[in-house]
Amino acid sequence: MNEKTTHLLEKTFRFGVDVLKFLGTLPYNFIYKVPMLQLSRCSTSIGANYEEAQGAVSKRDFSHKIGISYREARESVYWLRTLNELYQDEKYQADFE
Repeated sequence: MNEKTTHLLEKTFRFGVDVLKFLGTLPYNFIYKVPMLQLSRCSTSIGANYEEAQGAVSKRDFSHKIGISYREARESVYWLRTLNELYQDEKYQADFE
């Protein structure tokens, strides 16, 4: 495995873990349940799908799995933006950025 792939595997893993840790710091309210759950799923799915792509059986399979990672990353941005709007408290702004 090349250095760039290893780096991306670590970054995508770290992103998912960091998001989960961050979500654990937010106060719970029923209205935030769906965005928090969705973000926890898609943010960890980025790394999981990138990891799975490393074992792809063909170039087409690899491209498909990388495409899923890309879509999950875009979805993560959406849910981060949603939560950023819901949590207007300044103490969370730096973490969202």
